[in-house]
Amino acid sequence: MRRSLPFLAGAALAVALSAPATAVAADDGSDGFTIEDPRITESSGLAASRAHPGIYWTHNDSDDGPYLYAVDGRTGKTVATVTMTGVGDPRDVEAISLGPDGALYVGDIGDNLNGSWDHVWIYRVPEPEELKDQTVRATQYVVRYADGARDAESLMVHPKTGRVYIVSKNEDGGGLYEGPAELSASGANVFRRVAEIGLWATDAAFSPDGRQLAVRGYFGGIAYDWNDGSPKRRGRLNVPLQPQGESLTYTPDGSTLLYGSEGERSSVRPEAAPGAEGKEDGGPASNGGTSAADGDGAGDGPTARLGTGALVLLAALAAVFGLRRLLRRN
Repeated sequence: MRRSLPFLAGAALAVALSAPATAVAADDGSDGFTIEDPRITESSGLAASRAHPGIYWTHNDSDDGPYLYAVDGRTGKTVATVTMTGVGDPRDVEAISLGPDGALYVGDIGDNLNGSWDHVWIYRVPEPEELKDQTVRATQYVVRYADGARDAESLMVHPKTGRVYIVSKNEDGGGLYEGPAELSASGANVFRRVAEIGLWATDAAFSPDGRQLAVRGYFGGIAYDWNDGSPKRRGRLNVPLQPQGESLTYTPDGSTLLYGSEGERSSVRPEAAPGAEGKEDGGPASNGGTSAADGDGAGDGPTARLGTGALVLLAALAAVFGLRRLLRRN
C-alpha cells in the first residue's frame, strides 16, 4: 500500500510550487500534462512517439512488471498498455528512448546498490502501429560496462546513427557510456566510458536532429552540443523543481523539453529547449540550473537563490526518496 509522503516532502513540494514556471506550448499540441492513470505512480522514463503525434511512452521504475504505457499528452490519459514478453521479470526499469528504427528501447539499467549486479538489460520492442492494449515480444540485450558495474537511469538512442548510450548515476558525477554500433542478442554488449557528465543524472535525451544532448538531475541539468560523440557543454537547462524529477524527452519538433516526475498524478512540465525561440541557455533568470546537489556547482540558478535552508530541505527530500526506493527493492 502506498502511503502519503512525509511532512518533509510536502514542505519541499511547497517550495517547488512557489518557484516561477515558464510554460512553453509545443507545436505538436503538448504544453505539459498530468498523468492520470492510477497505475502509473513511479513514472521514470518518457519518450515522444513519432508514429502517434501527441503520444508519450512511459513506465514505472520497479514492482510493476513488463508494461509500457502510451499516454495522450493532451489529456494525460493512458490510451494503450503494451505488455512485453520474452524479457523475464524486469528488475529496475529506469529509461525509455525511441530509435530511428521505429523501436522503443527500454533500459532495465537501475542498480541502487551501485554495482551489485554484473550486468543489466536493454529491451527493444517495435512501437505498435495501432494504439490498443496488446502483448508484444521484445528482444533482450545483456549490457556490461567496461570499467565495472554502474547504477544508471539514463538511456538514449541517437536518432541518426541508432547507437545506444547510457549515462551513469554515481556519487563522483556521471559518465557517458557508448554501446557497440549494433546491439547483439547473443552475447554481452560492452558499454565504454567516452566522456564525463558532471551531474547525478536521472534521465537524458537527444534532440530529434541528434545535434543536442540534454541531461537532467533532480534539481538541475546540462545542455550539450553532441559534437559527433564528443559532447561539448553548452549551458544549463531550465529544469523545473519537482517532487522527484526522473524523466526527460524532447517534443517531436525539438522546440520543447518535457520534464516528468514520479508520484501519483505526476505532472509533466514543459520548458523551451536550449536555443528555442531565441532564448538564451540557463542564466540567472532561468527556472532551473545545476545545483550543488547535482554535483556541478551551485551556479546562479534559483536553487542557489533559495538559500541554505531550502537547499538542505531539497537534499533531504532526495535522500527520503532514495531511502524509500532502496527499502522497497530490498
